[in-house]
Amino acid sequence: MKSIRLETDSDNIVHLIMDNPNASANVMDRDFSDSLQSAIEQLKQKDFSGIIVRSAKKTFFAGGDLKSLYAAKKTEAKAFFASCEALKANLRWLETQGKPVVAAINGAALGGGWEIALSCHHRIALEDHSVKIGLPEVTLGLLPGGGGCIRMPRLLGIQNALPFLLEGKQVRAKQAQESGLIQQTATDTEDLLNKARTFIQENSHESLQQPWDKPGYRIPGGDAKNPKNAQLLMVAPAMLEKKTRGCLPAPEAILATVVEGSQVDFDTATRIESRYFVDLACGQVAKNMIGTFWFALNELKDGASLPQSARQSETTPIRKIGILGAGMMGSAIAYACASKGIEVVLKDISKEAAQNGKGYAENALQKRLARGRTDEARMQAILSRIFPTDNASDLSGCELVIEAVFEDRGLKAQVTREAETQLNSSAIFASNTSTLPITGLAEASERPNNYIGMHFFSPADKMPLVEIICGEATSDETLAQAFAFVLQIGKTPIVVNDSRGFFTSRVFGCYTNEGIGMLSEGINPATIENAASLVGFPVGPLAVSDEVSLTLMGRIRQQTIKDLQKEGKSIPTHSAEAVIDHMLELGRSGKAAGGGFYSYPEEGKKHLWQGLQQEFPPAKQPPVEDIQERLLFIMAIETLRCYEEKVLRSVREANIGSIFGIGFPPWTGGALQYINQYGIEAFIQRAQRLTEAYGERFSPPEILMTLAESKQDLNDIK
Repeated sequence: MKSIRLETDSDNIVHLIMDNPNASANVMDRDFSDSLQSAIEQLKQKDFSGIIVRSAKKTFFAGGDLKSLYAAKKTEAKAFFASCEALKANLRWLETQGKPVVAAINGAALGGGWEIALSCHHRIALEDHSVKIGLPEVTLGLLPGGGGCIRMPRLLGIQNALPFLLEGKQVRAKQAQESGLIQQTATDTEDLLNKARTFIQENSHESLQQPWDKPGYRIPGGDAKNPKNAQLLMVAPAMLEKKTRGCLPAPEAILATVVEGSQVDFDTATRIESRYFVDLACGQVAKNMIGTFWFALNELKDGASLPQSARQSETTPIRKIGILGAGMMGSAIAYACASKGIEVVLKDISKEAAQNGKGYAENALQKRLARGRTDEARMQAILSRIFPTDNASDLSGCELVIEAVFEDRGLKAQVTREAETQLNSSAIFASNTSTLPITGLAEASERPNNYIGMHFFSPADKMPLVEIICGEATSDETLAQAFAFVLQIGKTPIVVNDSRGFFTSRVFGCYTNEGIGMLSEGINPATIENAASLVGFPVGPLAVSDEVSLTLMGRIRQQTIKDLQKEGKSIPTHSAEAVIDHMLELGRSGKAAGGGFYSYPEEGKKHLWQGLQQEFPPAKQPPVEDIQERLLFIMAIETLRCYEEKVLRSVREANIGSIFGIGFPPWTGGALQYINQYGIEAFIQRAQRLTEAYGERFSPPEILMTLAESKQDLNDIK
């Protein structure tokens, strides 16, 4: 057996030890399945008093073999289904053979790891921060296929199980015990094994059964036909549809598995689960999500796209940071840093403004306190790390300074020079600009080698992405330290090269402009917003423009015009510009101003401004599919242009950045993966039709033509 070994102790207890020899964690791969089969065959021949299932790794079990799942093909579905059923048959033997089986959970037990634990009669977890329990498969477009959809409802009841299954909810050991997932916690490894042995010794003379195998068993709260559950399940599909817009098949498959599985015997239920699991794993959406949210994300966090010299540079955790500008962005960055234990100097033009900026953190923490997500001591500790000031000398000792002032080149130059007089020679200065090229901003710096772009997204304490932009003079050492800092505060960094708008703002602007421009064509505003929602965008282009503010859009455009005129370059135009100007003339600049494309009543939900129909009279409506694909295609094509122009360094950063930063639909796997899964030739043909109907901006880039000729896709060039 490669991945499992059996050891029998002096109490005749068999220790089924999971120990993958080829990896740092146990995974449910072919070796594990074969090893489990061999272990079960041996156990059938042995006389033992009980079994302890444990791990020789730091984690209990990492989950499924995503490489195999990513490679699963529909043509191999029958064999795939058989292998799933074989694995589950062995887990089923563990829980039905009669002798006590204990899961000794020493670390994370997620996905397949938790499904192994569920097949044990008794579960004990180490009370340690490393222990996480849950079923996160839905986040990768899958469902728990090792019995999780069947055992969880039978253990907790349908309503209590659904958050774990549909949302991928994860809990620590204490929460798991309170939820009824585990029966005991342990203080250390020795205590863990002692408690496992004790349970077996106390129950070795009984024929143990799982609750769902005992005569007269009923699912807690009843099956799907129970009136309370039936009421929930009547509205659940509509709630899912509202949340996923039908773009994510996994939640629907999970709900179907739970409902159908609750009404049949256990073995039939597991076959139902296997069928849905195989269908999802062989589908394109799961492949899109696994490729991006697992493989690409892990490679990115490991620094795969950093130059070799940056990867070899020594970095140290940032202990003290300065934030220039206590507006919403600067205040949120300050809160994000203080939450991770970093001392923050929050500077603005007045002490009062800086103090108001600190209030952002206080308000956010008060909400967490009210919801039981933090305590008073932790809240005060975080707030004590934020020092509001109007004095530049307080920046002394900061290892990193981030400016988050208005998108004005002169203002940014002023605060850069003021701050640098207080910093030592190794300190890094970063601009949170969303559009202005870093090389130009660095001209105000005495140390352009230490100058870098660090573009956060609003709200900065919640959004997971930071776009790091290298200017022409930015050193690899500065890049390495900036990259490490972003990871330090728990966010995902992507690294791009310098350009106006960089990657994210440039592509995001295409999305908002396309939606706003449709108003000038007479397209119904509700149709624009609904088309975006139906294809998986979290926020429609009109709504998100209100959030950003049309005033800011206008200011960025004016700064761009000035810069391009100075450089002697032509100034691009878009039909959205006339719409924005007209809305500003009407005094409707966005949410912060009380109204934009939407109205924001003091009581009740926001809604599209009724005056839009009068200001932009409706014309003949195009097919909804055209509206959807215009929004998708314009972002995908502009992303590809960024890659072609070497603004983007890799396909993985394009995909991660487009989803985490600017809301490209997750089911696609990202803007460039959307092109891959659409098919290169099919995408070119559709882009050409959109070009004929709506303009040259949809013209497919040359790189696509080259890929089509060579029969490659974008994964071949990453």
